Amino acid sequence: MSVNRPRKIIVIILAFLMVSIATPAPALAQDGVDPLRESERILTNLYSKISPSVVSIRVDQLINGQFQEWSGGSGFVIDSNGNIITNYHVIDNADRVVVSFIDGTITEAEIIGMDPHSDIAVIRVDLTSDKLVPLPMADSDSVIVGQTTLAIGSPFGQDWTLTTGVVSALNRQITSLSSFEIGSVIQTDTAINPGNSGGPLINLDGQVIGVNTQILSELRASSGVGFAVPSNLVERVSSELIEFGEVNYGYIGIDGEDITLDYMQDLSLPNDLQGVVVLRVSPGEPAEIAGLIPPRTNNQRNGRSSFISADIIPAINDYPIRGIADLLGYTATYTRPGDVVQLTVFRNGEYISLDLELGMR
Repeated sequence: MSVNRPRKIIVIILAFLMVSIATPAPALAQDGVDPLRESERILTNLYSKISPSVVSIRVDQLINGQFQEWSGGSGFVIDSNGNIITNYHVIDNADRVVVSFIDGTITEAEIIGMDPHSDIAVIRVDLTSDKLVPLPMADSDSVIVGQTTLAIGSPFGQDWTLTTGVVSALNRQITSLSSFEIGSVIQTDTAINPGNSGGPLINLDGQVIGVNTQILSELRASSGVGFAVPSNLVERVSSELIEFGEVNYGYIGIDGEDITLDYMQDLSLPNDLQGVVVLRVSPGEPAEIAGLIPPRTNNQRNGRSSFISADIIPAINDYPIRGIADLLGYTATYTRPGDVVQLTVFRNGEYISLDLELGMR
């Protein structure tokens, strides 16, 4: 046994050396840069650059003659005049809005304008320009699924928290604080929780691609499905709130729905046709005046009424409309009341064009 023991030790040492040689070292880029370290460097630099622009918002209500904290959220600076974007629902019913910056500055903000249709609001602080670091806006039409995203805000009151993720989907539709819904919304798996509302969703260039506004969760906590109002709509809304104190939206005057298999089968539609099925045309409103026609149905088939005919909108001003979220997003972002738009309509197997003068919501 004394003869065999050293041999076993040598075998074990050789086996260990072979495993060590076979185990690859952490992968490095061709230039010798560790990708993980490079990713860390990018995130830390972005946080240092962006966090001075992000604010924590506290909403107070006047109760029995005293201000008491009611709720909170996030926001971010958009110009050197002290204008800050946040959500409508963050400051709704506020008697006082208190804004805090990462350098310790605390000040009261004035409410400039609020828009329930987009859930966007603008507040303003009276600070010198050296205290204000505006965030640039990205073109949200160029956002793609899989793009890296960052959120900085105050989830559960934990100020200036950084979370990361990706754009997980586009062209979502979410409820607003009015009877109209918000279209072309960005979906992200970046962790968003109560208190993140009103804060920026940011790309790797340090630009705002959206304003974090809602989550989809039964637990009131992040489940990987968060939503942000797209930056192009935010820019339109914030500029009008600053200039006019309100936003006026174009109005078509229909109820619509995405194309489903039932509609395809009823109307013998091409199976690759995308658009909005017109379900109702409001009497006397722009859609009826322009010539859109309500659908016709026949008796029950398979427990439901089947469609004999229906107008379908696959484009507006040559902008492709894949569903109702696209139609809502386009009209809210790129049109105004009184604008004349060209609707492409698929009717009875043919494409026609209708000119429609938008009304006002």
